[in-house]
Amino acid sequence: MRPPATASGAYRRGLAFLRARWRDLVRLGGWSVLETGQTFLLGYAPARALDSGFLAGRTGVGLAWLGVAGAGVLLGAYGTGRVYRSVAALVEPVRDRLVERVVARGVREADGGALSGLTQQVEIARDTFAGLVLVSRSFVVAAAGAVVGLFSLAPPLVPVIVPPLVAAIALFAVTLRPLALRQEAYLAADELLAQRLGEVCPGLRDVTAFGAEAQVAAALAECVEAERRAAGALARWGVLRVTALAVGGHAPVVLLLVAAPWLLDHDVTPGALVGALAYVTQSLLPALQNLIHGLGAGGARLTVVLRRLAPDNQNSTDSTDSPGDDPVLPHGTGPDPAPVAPCATEPAPRPVPGSQTAPAFALTSVTFAYGPHSEPVVRDLDLVVPHGAHLAVVGPSGIGKSTLTSLVAGLLEPAAGKIEVYGRRVPGSGAAACRVLIPQEAYVHTGTLRENLSHLRPAPVPPKELLAAAETVGLAPLLRRLGGPEALVDPAALSAGERQLIALTRAYLSYAPLVLLDEATCHLDPDAEARAEHAFAARPGSTLVVVAHRLSSARRADRVLVMDGRDTAYGTHEELLRGCGLYRELVGGWAPPGSQPALPLRDADGVDAVAGAGLAGDGRHVVAHGPVGQVQAPGDLGDRGSLGGQ
Repeated sequence: MRPPATASGAYRRGLAFLRARWRDLVRLGGWSVLETGQTFLLGYAPARALDSGFLAGRTGVGLAWLGVAGAGVLLGAYGTGRVYRSVAALVEPVRDRLVERVVARGVREADGGALSGLTQQVEIARDTFAGLVLVSRSFVVAAAGAVVGLFSLAPPLVPVIVPPLVAAIALFAVTLRPLALRQEAYLAADELLAQRLGEVCPGLRDVTAFGAEAQVAAALAECVEAERRAAGALARWGVLRVTALAVGGHAPVVLLLVAAPWLLDHDVTPGALVGALAYVTQSLLPALQNLIHGLGAGGARLTVVLRRLAPDNQNSTDSTDSPGDDPVLPHGTGPDPAPVAPCATEPAPRPVPGSQTAPAFALTSVTFAYGPHSEPVVRDLDLVVPHGAHLAVVGPSGIGKSTLTSLVAGLLEPAAGKIEVYGRRVPGSGAAACRVLIPQEAYVHTGTLRENLSHLRPAPVPPKELLAAAETVGLAPLLRRLGGPEALVDPAALSAGERQLIALTRAYLSYAPLVLLDEATCHLDPDAEARAEHAFAARPGSTLVVVAHRLSSARRADRVLVMDGRDTAYGTHEELLRGCGLYRELVGGWAPPGSQPALPLRDADGVDAVAGAGLAGDGRHVVAHGPVGQVQAPGDLGDRGSLGGQ
């Protein structure tokens, strides 16, 4: 963040403006004399009412002096009304000059923010300037009326009240400039934080997709820390402001009370003492308080607004960074993106099957639970998947299939055990470069289709390679319908299946050899799903893991992993039909192949927990009700027909 620019230029321009408007200042001072008279009578009339009236037994005289005080209020009210007219004569030219400057800049620079400056910031400047004029004038009027009144009541009162007041003004004057600079720095830090949050909040999904949570959090933490430091510095200087108020407004009251015996012995009357207290508590203290708080905060606000409205008259246009100075969102590759994995910077090595190479991934005694007191979803799991394998993962809803893929991808960390991807420890950047995870809810960002498909590549994808991948995965018809690779993509206008095709093609183009499809084809029809899975299975040097929701996916796999809590089974489709009762039950819940697409999937594991009556039977969909492993009777799906043998 740039340091706040000096305020001397704004102060010089302000003084020059006031000198040019000296006639308006004279009129303002003339009408303020009436308010000075009101302040004078505020303490003088009650003092005379006590000394010459009530304490002397002359009630009528006392009431008359109180009547004079009331007349002084009316006189001051009349003067106040005329004062506002004089203030308007000073303020409106300021507004007019700022409007001219903003409009000129908007025309000269084609500034799209000129309208905002005209309608909002100019009004802020006008109102703040008017407030500063009124606050400063009120303090001068109150101080002048009070000092004259004190001299008129009893000269010994002056050394008790005036020196603390002068000391407070001096202390406030010394701190005014540092306070203004720190106030401006705090406002700049606060606006920068708001700007960064405004950039990040609408793009939280992008942040998650890039795996940039830590980087974005660190950048925002720097903004928060900068604002905390600015607030601390402002608070420390604010202590001096409070001290000035205590010295000039509260200390005279204490001094008057302490010095009361001495004052009464030196010909100060009780009425004069009461009048002095009235001057301090009813006039000087409020005026000093308004001056300190109003001039301290309002001056910094006015300086900031004036600089932004007239950036050509200063060295620095504002005190925030330009959008490109410190970007919050990363560009290019980032650390371990999710929900899709980052690509490697070059094609990963393709191990030769049968050679002494590391497996695609290996889990050793892995245990994971979603809370310290929760039942583990994965317990003591050992699994080794060789390079080039095609594995399908099946099991009842909620049993941990998606959890398993998230563990392998490094999105979750196990409570116990070890996970490796191609010999690289998970989680870690090396392992992340070797895998790509496509979840059920596919991620597509606003931009061109080419930008979406090249998301996991460090350099642009050659056109022929991109088109070949689209044809292989099954994206080509959608690509042609949208208008080619350079067509702009609106994610909200795409169907769930279309977004999945884009995400699948993006993963196909990545360099990661391990592909994890977690219900990534659930919105595709069976033919499109088969085409995509065949594409990844035939992709050179790839290992494919599919969380299956159709029987056909399990049949296409070389091996099937059946998850059932503590018990797991691993083998081919035929081996599991013979040796795994749960797998036979799950297969019984799948109907023969048909034309119906899978039901919408919404639970954490990508499988509907309940299929209501009246829905078309989907024999390819795992439907789990009640206890784990219990398969719903076919007749309950309302298809009036058998879904297949149990």
